[in-house]
Amino acid sequence: MKKIFFIIIVLSIGLFSINKLMAQKSKIRIGDKVPYFTLKDQNGTNFSIENLVHKKNMVIYFYPKDDTPGCTKEACSFRDEFEDFKDLDTVIIGISGDGVASHKEFEKKYNLPFILLADTKKEVQKLFGVPKSALGLIPGRVTYVVNKEGTVIYIFNSLRKAKEHIKKAKEALQNNIRKH
Repeated sequence: MKKIFFIIIVLSIGLFSINKLMAQKSKIRIGDKVPYFTLKDQNGTNFSIENLVHKKNMVIYFYPKDDTPGCTKEACSFRDEFEDFKDLDTVIIGISGDGVASHKEFEKKYNLPFILLADTKKEVQKLFGVPKSALGLIPGRVTYVVNKEGTVIYIFNSLRKAKEHIKKAKEALQNNIRKH
């Protein structure tokens, strides 16, 4: 009986380690190419990220939920700075696990002028390796800044500092432009 218990423990540790390694491997880092994906936008239209590579800079931000205090503050801050991002030749893309209808309501309610993508199966969150917060119950808030070549040039991860995502993304884009 002790041997069976020991074998179960060893197998469990092994499976946990393999899952952890796989999660680390799929996590997007600065210098990585943005992975290609297609999701439905707030209008129910398929949106493919590959259509922007080599054409526009991108700010891809993952957020927990439409119409919650922190997510509304973040989205409205992106809205308020939208023209500055446009001047930096940048497309803003918000992604959460909410569906198309929820995104449409969120867009209308707060007059959001940018793309909202429905990752209802959380596949793109997993593809990017977006960590969960609060004991794994709340999806993370992470912003990825991607240059026109499709390379991730900056990542900001903070659930609590929703408005800081906008400031950090603009700084990263401005620094990238100065370098080139």
